[in-house]
Amino acid sequence: MKYLFVASLFILLSLSSSFVSATEPLIALDDIVVTATRYEEVVSTIPASVTVITRDDIEDSSAKDVPELLGTHAAIHVSDITGNRRTFNVDLRGFGEAASSNTLLLIDGRRVNEPDLSAVDWTLVPLQNVERIEIVRGGRGSVLYGDNASGGVINIITRQGQALDFGGELAVGSFGTFTSNTYFSDKYENLAYYVTGNYTTSDGYRENSDTETEDVGLNLNYYINDFLKLRMSSGYHHDRTGMPGALKESDFDAGASRTDSTHPHDYMDVEDYYFKGGPQFFFSNDNEFTLDVTYRKREFLSFATGDFGYFEGDSEIETVTVSPHLLLKNSLGKAENTLTLGVDYTQDENNIVNESLFFGDSSRGKYDLEKENYGYYMHNEINIADKLYLSGGYRHDRAEFTFRPSSPDDIDMTKDLYTAGINYAYHNKSYIYVSFSRSFRYPLLDELYSFFTNTVNTRLKPQETDDFELGIRHYVDDDAYFHVNVFRMDTEDEIVFNPITYTNGNLDGTVRRDGIEIAFFANPFDRLTLKGAYTYIDAEIRGGTFEGSTVPNVPEHTISFGAVSTFGNGFTVNVNGSYVGERPFISDFSNDYSDQEDYFVLNSKIQYQINYLKLFLSINNLLDEDYSGYGVLGGFPLEKSYYPSPERNFLAGLAVDF
Repeated sequence: MKYLFVASLFILLSLSSSFVSATEPLIALDDIVVTATRYEEVVSTIPASVTVITRDDIEDSSAKDVPELLGTHAAIHVSDITGNRRTFNVDLRGFGEAASSNTLLLIDGRRVNEPDLSAVDWTLVPLQNVERIEIVRGGRGSVLYGDNASGGVINIITRQGQALDFGGELAVGSFGTFTSNTYFSDKYENLAYYVTGNYTTSDGYRENSDTETEDVGLNLNYYINDFLKLRMSSGYHHDRTGMPGALKESDFDAGASRTDSTHPHDYMDVEDYYFKGGPQFFFSNDNEFTLDVTYRKREFLSFATGDFGYFEGDSEIETVTVSPHLLLKNSLGKAENTLTLGVDYTQDENNIVNESLFFGDSSRGKYDLEKENYGYYMHNEINIADKLYLSGGYRHDRAEFTFRPSSPDDIDMTKDLYTAGINYAYHNKSYIYVSFSRSFRYPLLDELYSFFTNTVNTRLKPQETDDFELGIRHYVDDDAYFHVNVFRMDTEDEIVFNPITYTNGNLDGTVRRDGIEIAFFANPFDRLTLKGAYTYIDAEIRGGTFEGSTVPNVPEHTISFGAVSTFGNGFTVNVNGSYVGERPFISDFSNDYSDQEDYFVLNSKIQYQINYLKLFLSINNLLDEDYSGYGVLGGFPLEKSYYPSPERNFLAGLAVDF
């Protein structure tokens, strides 16, 4: 609690120093985001910790994929589990092993999180296809988007068709890596389109960590007239990846190296495609009505082995989503008011064929699992004074689960959510805010359902989180700012996996996450950009069986920094580093084992651009540190196990943009 007090005092002192100015310049333009409200809004009106990663940021970064880029920002802890850039754990605000179920990923506003334990697939959008990324931390997004947004919302916005533009990229690197992508964009009269294609293959850092991915994407916008726009997007993704698994301490004692695998036959094969489309109507006073209809089909074949035996799963998930929403803008006296009303309907059908051998018992089964989700929401923002904004929202959410074969064969859950906040822009683009949000997540289909007993765990409840935020973003000038955010998140009935009983359940204590996020950005010189972030999270279980324990895989301290320098003659150098502190191993809720070691990783990128051609060289883990970004309690009996992270590695290539 002392950290909350110190940060709050710091915010108040910063404010008091700004109020003494007798005159203020005009407010400069601010970043625009759509994620926080489902319509375009400047960041300074949003009562949350918001980050916008632009296309220029992406071009300058040394990151090779979206998760690696996200890991350079506050309150985001990223672990490359397999070391082949295919399987990531992206944790926003300290949810540890369950991070994938508590961080909502959107692509152009389309939900990507699946209703089962297959987790978020971060390879669906190659970094080259991204226009910008919007990060809204905290539970505010639950009112607008529903399930899975307890830690926050990450919205990846892809590049859209504009004037004639085409290009591509070829790169080769360590571990037999080859990647290529191409794009073509044009606008002809009322039709704009953007087409992309990507192919990547790599042997991976470890044995049986090879991967091959293929992606094709299309974005279309057709303007019928000034009042009606038709939008359509579609994409296809396929990958086949080896899964090297964890290495136990006993494996290292027996002579295993960091690149070895004790699971040489484990793999997963994924095929994923989607179609999204719908009209957008514009009517009087900038009002809008939007209808989004999405169909997605994902086929997932996997094979895994362990001390328990083996498991082979063939899963197919079909998802249909219908999301109409209405945006109404009006004035109440001198106050400007914006009201959003919407409905989200989603139907997920999961057809599964499993074959397994668990501790000597073999089984084969066919299962049909279904989830229907209804959400009704409203959100309102009112500009009650020149620089004062009030906002609030409410959502009623209901989920109906059906399982076959099962006894019982269905279960229903409901949740009511709300958020409220206030922003004050006190000087130029600088602003201060305070907010409260209630968020939640439902149990996943295969958390509720037991494939061994064909029964539903009727005792498993949805978790609920109350989130309090206080923050300030202060601009020293147009080219420099710092952002401080203090939060407290209390989660009841947090859903976790018990590695001893192999079952899912609700924690019987409250999980309190107290945290401070500090970020800065500066352009001290024309050719130098500096940025950095520090995050402190105290994720403690209060009460119940694990009283006083820290949530597994949540570091107390994380630090990131970056510097981009542009020299004459087209040369740019980027250097960035990340520090991740000690944290308990995954599944160690009692904190009986020693923590995973902290680590520091330094990356760099050098690029040279002349006209339409760009040459680049990225060097990751520049200091060649031996570390494991992800650790679990595994095996039978349980022991500490590691997923070793890659040694120093390179990626060199060229890109053209006409």
